[in-house]
Amino acid sequence: MKKAIKTTLGIAAAAAIVGANLAPVAVLAWGDNSKGGRESYTREQIEQGVLGDTIVFNSISNSVIGDEKNFVGAREDTGINAGAANVWNGNEITVEDGKTYLVRLYVHNNNPKDTDAIAENVTTSFNVSTETGTSVEVNGFIDSTNATPTAYWDNVVFKSSSEFYLDYVEGSALLENNGIGANGGVQLSDDIVTRKGVKIGYDALDGKIPGCYKYASYVTIKVKATFVKKSADYLVEKQVRMKGSKTWGESVDAKVGDTVEYRIHYKNTTDAETENVMVKDILPNNMEYVEGTTMLYNATNPSGIARDDVITTTGVNIGGYAKDGDGYIIFSARVVNKNLACGQNKLVNWGQVGVADKTIQDSADVLVNIACSNVTPQEELPSTGPASVLGAVIGFGSLTTAAGYYIASRKKLM
Repeated sequence: MKKAIKTTLGIAAAAAIVGANLAPVAVLAWGDNSKGGRESYTREQIEQGVLGDTIVFNSISNSVIGDEKNFVGAREDTGINAGAANVWNGNEITVEDGKTYLVRLYVHNNNPKDTDAIAENVTTSFNVSTETGTSVEVNGFIDSTNATPTAYWDNVVFKSSSEFYLDYVEGSALLENNGIGANGGVQLSDDIVTRKGVKIGYDALDGKIPGCYKYASYVTIKVKATFVKKSADYLVEKQVRMKGSKTWGESVDAKVGDTVEYRIHYKNTTDAETENVMVKDILPNNMEYVEGTTMLYNATNPSGIARDDVITTTGVNIGGYAKDGDGYIIFSARVVNKNLACGQNKLVNWGQVGVADKTIQDSADVLVNIACSNVTPQEELPSTGPASVLGAVIGFGSLTTAAGYYIASRKKLM
């Protein structure tokens, strides 16, 4: 179920970039952190010097891409760059199962004063929602410390008549411009889909972008659409609890340094015996596996048996199961602070079970609140578009015995 959540952190937190440790924040289709939203200008007004010395991004209504406030778009990744013939969908795009899509973010310092109007600390990022549904958003962000406004965002909506989710393609982030990003572009870090984001630039990845069209940049990532299969041959349930607690649930509140236990439950709901059932876990950033804690519990091992520390890498083979047979993998992980943000961070953890050519997954969450003592509350986001929720980004690795597809859990995501 989709939820729109407002926080007192306002724009700074929303535009500070999103990722696997994301706190839910209300985000708009397009907007910025100026009160009431930034003005629009025509190319003619810009050329006549309406901006003066002010640096502003993506505010031209009749730009080379049309209205620059609609600066995030998407299209199918065909592997062919058709140049000007590329058709980008700036509002929504219909997806097909298993296909990969390019998401583009346009970055233009509108001030025409060239190197006399250099934007500083220009950072870009995307949030790829982890929602499962018939409508899934990807949000794009631009930040600059000396621009007015300092933060900008827009989104594109992926749609289908069937439920699906989007998976970020690791290593796909690319910067293209006439400088450092010329001749095929320059690859960007996967931090592009985290709260940290990545600095871009014209001569170097130093966050510096002069004003004028010739310094404009395009940042792209790839996402893959995976449709939800409604039926499954077995049951998978992922739960979490604080270490020492006896109560399992779908989420827990924790703090940095706490240890939690994750449990992945598999049950064979078919009439046939299953063999070589593989279990793997996808730990989010800011959760650290505790070595020597993986245990398997089943009818053969009711008191548990230790397994190798491969639950988060190659996965654990938990054997075969007759009809209605089941097994549990339990292991521990510790909350660490690599890049936790001010406010509530949702650390989404995925458990995957693979049997033959099928893999089913389910998730459990650890909620970590970081004090905001050094953050000044700002005004609410202006109502410039439909609200959405930022989710955490996850990566789906394949199990060693299951090269097949992913089936979303029967439990509703987000």
